[in-house]
Amino acid sequence: MTRRHAIALALPAALAAQKTAKRKTVKIAEFDESGKRTGVVEVERVEKSEAEWKAQLNAEQFYVTRKEGTERAFTGKYAKNHEDGIYRCIGCGTALFDSKTKFESGTGWPSYWEPIAKENVKENVDNTLGMQRVEVECIRCGGHLGHVFPDGPKPTGLRYCMNSASLNFVPRRR
Repeated sequence: MTRRHAIALALPAALAAQKTAKRKTVKIAEFDESGKRTGVVEVERVEKSEAEWKAQLNAEQFYVTRKEGTERAFTGKYAKNHEDGIYRCIGCGTALFDSKTKFESGTGWPSYWEPIAKENVKENVDNTLGMQRVEVECIRCGGHLGHVFPDGPKPTGLRYCMNSASLNFVPRRR
């Protein structure tokens, strides 16, 4: 699959997601401590002022999640994490990725071939830096997570390239 083809496939979903961005509630899939899906619930979107986000997050987490920044490659604490567990949003705790879908991409950022639940992330068209990409953000709090690229492994062929600063790893409990 070419990059252009993959982006063309992702654009309709990203555009539809942008239309629903103003809703006060969202539906998310919930997961227990073992990583088992427990159901889909409708929850309030997490909306905070810039001052509230700055009080909750450290400087790098704020820059990445609220200002759509990117941490430097190979500096994030989860790039080489191989423990079994769930990666949750640093802003609101929503489950985003399962370690079972994490792979070594060689890029210096944690990479996954799919989110834990499609409804927990939102994909947006990103035309910054002179190129067209697909940004990934948390559906509940709108925190910037990273980007998705069409060069991942099977079964999806996708690489969700995320910033460690946007994630909180929770070890899986049996």
